Amino acid sequence: MVIKPLHEEAELLAKIAEGDQLAFKVIYDQYHRQVYNFAFKWIQEKESAQEIVQETMLYLWQLGHKLKDIHNLEAYLKTIAKRKAIDVFRTKVLQEKSVRVLATAYIDGHNDTEEGILMREARNILAEGISQLPAQQQQVYRLCQQQGLKYEEAARQLGISHGTVQTHMKLALKFLRTHVLKNTDVAALLVILKLF
Repeated sequence: MVIKPLHEEAELLAKIAEGDQLAFKVIYDQYHRQVYNFAFKWIQEKESAQEIVQETMLYLWQLGHKLKDIHNLEAYLKTIAKRKAIDVFRTKVLQEKSVRVLATAYIDGHNDTEEGILMREARNILAEGISQLPAQQQQVYRLCQQQGLKYEEAARQLGISHGTVQTHMKLALKFLRTHVLKNTDVAALLVILKLF
């Protein structure tokens, strides 16, 4: 890989700040592989690492005039990629926890103890929240969370992009978290939290 002299890189960043797509392509071509390798070390998934590259570069493009404050582009891109990787990791952890909660709720669904009753209540509140999601978010949530499909599989099945599936999941999970917290009493919430 050929490293651009700092003054040349600064010129490219200045051009990107003005909306120069060719300058952006030069930076993208120079750094996308490094960002991918860096992200892959964190995430260990090709698809997620590719998404992180796209999101990192999009973030860079959207910085506009703030680009002039960047003095070490490689370090800056790696910092963005690291933050994006952490976000992906957090999302995956939340999704895994949601699946465990749902699985436990369904397994314990016929338990008549107080905990079982609270779990059924929490499951019903979650089902109510799912039914309130917009149709596309509901489809994506059911495919990914309840049927266990990966984002790419759900995207193919629905005929939408991987990024759209990811966006729908983020919005669905955000809504459902808020819905469950708003509609669950403290006792049921404690039962749910015990599962984590």
